Amino acid sequence: MPKFSRPPLASGVLDRDATTRLSEESLDAAWAEPGTLLLRIGSGQQVLPFAVVEEHSAKLALEPVRGQRAPHHLYLGRADGNAVFAALAADTPEYPEPMAGWHSPLTAAIHLSPLDLELMSTSLALTNWHRSMPFSARDGEATTPAQGGWARIDEHGGEHFPRTDPAVIVLVEHEDRVLLGSNVLWDTGRFSLLAGFVEAGESAEHAVVREVLEETGVPVDDVRYVASQPWPFPRSLMLGFRASLAAGADPGALRPDPAEISELRWFTRDEVSDPPPGITLPTGLSIARWLIDIWLAEGERA
Repeated sequence: MPKFSRPPLASGVLDRDATTRLSEESLDAAWAEPGTLLLRIGSGQQVLPFAVVEEHSAKLALEPVRGQRAPHHLYLGRADGNAVFAALAADTPEYPEPMAGWHSPLTAAIHLSPLDLELMSTSLALTNWHRSMPFSARDGEATTPAQGGWARIDEHGGEHFPRTDPAVIVLVEHEDRVLLGSNVLWDTGRFSLLAGFVEAGESAEHAVVREVLEETGVPVDDVRYVASQPWPFPRSLMLGFRASLAAGADPGALRPDPAEISELRWFTRDEVSDPPPGITLPTGLSIARWLIDIWLAEGERA
């Protein structure tokens, strides 16, 4: 069974405390509380400080806040009752290095608690958005952080909010096999579920049918939504689905889209449980792995 009852990064255990964001006085009061903590984001905004990294254990290094609250301090909400802010390490040089150093979330975060995972994904999503939004898309003028980092304001008072790009990811199955693809940008032998962004004016369910047909050349039906996962690399929301090869379709008629897919293969449960040499499957942090593990567990119960 999957390690998590919900997709990783999607626990919902963080109290986002949206009311506090709306008042500068409330934000200052939260900053001044004795238990308030800060999570720093490292260089490139894709590494985080860890206090513990062991074979099966990891913990984020959250530190007591120092000095005065500034616009670059992003209010994440409350963790176990304590207010938590995030900021780029470059903006907080007064803090020491974390005990276990800086680590990539894609390699070390699988052993974090659900709460630490949500703090991580929220802080990365916010900092990635702020980095991409220094100017207004309306008139090109500078914007400044507001609402504890959950908005930016342009010179005319216009509000801009964090952008999230919806994408579908789908486990396609047929006769106890799952369809996996290898992206042209990946190393040879790396396979995962099929995925793609939802287009303007399109439903998520239709995006599943379209993306699979475009990338594989085969139709699917019986499209079922399963769960979603934030994926802050840089700002996606992954909508997880399952689907079946359409009735009468030939599973051997796969035609990979050469612009996106280098190889397509049907995998049995045994091949997924114990991949052949040279085959790499999704990591435990992704909703792809979570969906695959559910599919594997169904085979064990059959």
